[in-house]
Parts: sequence; C-alpha cells; structure tokens
Amino acid sequence: MQEIEFKSIQLSNGETMAYRLRRGAGTATGRTLLLVHGNMTSSVHWDLFMESFDPSHTLIAVDLRGFGASTYHVPIHSIADFSEDLRLFVDGLSLTSFTLLGWSMGGGVAMQFAASHPQYVETLILLASMSTRGYPCCAEEKDAQSGRVRARRLRTRAEIAEMDKTKLVQRAYDHRDKAFLRNLWNRQVYVIQEPDEVRYETYLNDMLTQKNLLDVYDAMNRFNMSVKDHEAGSGSGDAARLLMPTLVLWGSRDNVVTRQMTEELVEDLGGHIVYRELDHTGHSPIVDNLALLCQVVAEFMERGRQV
Repeated sequence: MQEIEFKSIQLSNGETMAYRLRRGAGTATGRTLLLVHGNMTSSVHWDLFMESFDPSHTLIAVDLRGFGASTYHVPIHSIADFSEDLRLFVDGLSLTSFTLLGWSMGGGVAMQFAASHPQYVETLILLASMSTRGYPCCAEEKDAQSGRVRARRLRTRAEIAEMDKTKLVQRAYDHRDKAFLRNLWNRQVYVIQEPDEVRYETYLNDMLTQKNLLDVYDAMNRFNMSVKDHEAGSGSGDAARLLMPTLVLWGSRDNVVTRQMTEELVEDLGGHIVYRELDHTGHSPIVDNLALLCQVVAEFMERGRQV
C-alpha cells in the first residue's frame, strides 16, 4: 500500500489548509486527482479510496476551511469562498492541471471552482453531488385552505439556525455525542453497509472537528449555478461554463441527495455529460461500492484524456 502523507499549507488569505497526499507510482500515465469532501467530513473520509485507487495516479484530498485540521479564521459566506480557497491551494502547490472529484457538498465546490477556473480542470467528476440549484433547507407548512403539508425552502440564515436538524447536529458536536452521529449516519449515509469499527470511530472523531455547520447549511441552501432562480438565491448561470468532460455518479439508494436534485444537476449541465446510476449504493459509494467507484473513475479519467 502506498504511503498517505498528512500535510498542510498556508494560504495567502491567512487560512491554513490541511491535506492528504498519496504520490503516484511515477509511471508516464499517471495524473493528479484532487478530492473534495462533503459536509460533516474531511479528507479522512477518502481513506479507502486513496488506499485502493490506481497507484499510477497522484491523489490529493483537502480539508476545506473549517473542516478537519484546516483553520476557520474567517467564516465562509458562500460555496464560492471554498472554491477560492481551493484556487489558492492549487496555486500554492503549483498544480496547473488535474481531475477534480467532488463528493456531496464537495460537488458544489468542485462545480464552482471548475466554472470560475476551467483552465485547471481536465475532467470533472461529481459523486453523489448536491444540485446545481443548491441543497435546500426546508420547513414544513400547512396550507390554510387545502390543509396539505408542503415543504417551504428557507430564505435566511436565521431561519436555518432554528431548524431542528441544525440544532441537533450542533448539539451533538458541542457534547461530543458520537452515538447520535452514528445513528444519523446509519440512517442517512451507511444504509448499505458500515465502515469497519476502527474507521468508523475515526470518521466520528473527525466529524467533531467541524467548525462551520450553520454557515455551510446556509451556503448550500443559497447556492444556485442554474439559470432558474429559487426562493433562497438567484441563478448565476455558471453551470453553462462547465464544458470539460464531466461524469455524474449517483447511488440509487442515496438518502441524502435525492433523485430530483440529481436530475436538476443533469439538466443544468447539459447533454455533454456522462451520467451513471450506481445500483445498491447509498450516499457513500466509497464504502458501499468501492471497487466499482475506482473502476468508473479510472475509466473516465482515461477517456477524458482522449477528448
């Protein structure tokens, strides 16, 4: 197994970004794959993938600002803040060309980075990604006339702060309640299978390092790269700038990112993308279907090289 190094770099904006590095085996075919994690996680959660993926490639997994071992001196206000940190990071490492793979919220970061700085991105891979129209925070309301209950997308950070989800997860962080977090992830993420006990404990401890929960919920709710406005944010139209070869992967049993969100993503990115639905896979293909994930990512990277 190739060594995974834990490193950090000081960004020019004053933040320190931690990352994990697995150097490629040095073959002429090797390329660089930059991995961006989702909410409630960090680079730690890429460990199985980094241990298993084609050894000819160099893998770099970042801790976004406020996650894992990275600092959180200045709060983020948007997904674009994360993507600009990523630009400072790749410039700091003198990375000029790579495949960008974003998981869940990290898919939103990857899309925003690729739209703002397309010259860096050879191919884009979106794994169980949030929609181009964000990840909505909703409250249930009863219609006065029909009596039907409907979901209303929240508009403000203050409303999101009062959501039960926000309060419960933040309370679990504050009280280091790993039993609550484990139960939440077993119901929402690890619906097919759980990681082994040692890894799971590592992941749970890592979740407790998150410093930006409310800010992230708010940023995901307002995110909108489409041409269609929603209740929390106007569409920027940036999705139209994602013209590089793009692979969208979604698990058929994903309880976090819905089929509707994925269909929005596919619609907004246009007909040039490749979409693949992963059977018997939930929100963490890294745990549920690692061999297949490694295979389809490697094949797409090779195909993208030939485009």
